[in-house]
Amino acid sequence: MRTVVISQPMYFPWSGLFEQLSVADEFVFFDDVQFAKGFINRVQYKTATGTSWLTVPLRRHPQETRICDLACDEDSHWRDKHLKTLSMALAGAPHAKDALALAESVLERRELGFSELLIEGMQALGGYLDLLGDTRLYRSSALAMPGRKGELIMQLVKHLKGDRYVTGWGALDYLDHEAFEEAGIEVCYMNYSKGEYPQKFPPFTPFVTALDLIAHCGRDGRRLIGSDVLPWREAMALRKGRT
Repeated sequence: MRTVVISQPMYFPWSGLFEQLSVADEFVFFDDVQFAKGFINRVQYKTATGTSWLTVPLRRHPQETRICDLACDEDSHWRDKHLKTLSMALAGAPHAKDALALAESVLERRELGFSELLIEGMQALGGYLDLLGDTRLYRSSALAMPGRKGELIMQLVKHLKGDRYVTGWGALDYLDHEAFEEAGIEVCYMNYSKGEYPQKFPPFTPFVTALDLIAHCGRDGRRLIGSDVLPWREAMALRKGRT
């Protein structure tokens, strides 16, 4: 079985994105789709009073601009500010130096454009956690497949000779699951483990940057990365049971 995972690149994302990476034989950074506000250019981190956000500022752009065509707004010196914020937020964690070194290795590369910055960040954290292995990485902008949304995803999976597509729960709203089955592709959904570890500022939440996981657990954080997947019918039934 060859598993394909397709995800928009995100800024030092939560550990769930690395759980997706851990199940992939072929991982596609979905960077030639329209940028939408959400978690692409921002991520949460823990504070003494809860969670706060790190946001990569972007230059003004038309609404239809693709992720790969966006540019960071460097006028605010946000890179240095983010490193300072992370340094304070992670101070005292057992492996804070490792986490900050990873962040610095990406943010100090001023030549990186927006999309490259997100991708390099995900690869840096994934490499540290020993998640890359034999996984092959692609950018959808380089593959340049035709189609939109579900159709485009199917074309990418076919192109990579995948017979299983694993995705996040949002795809339940738009994928034509029967069409994937007819094409010989099994669709499954992530059943995130959200592995708990001692955080500097309890109570625990998994929905913060994976830099937090690394700061507290170091390379042993790899043990908390790994999820089961659910066939799409089970995922659909589970979601209906929750509503």
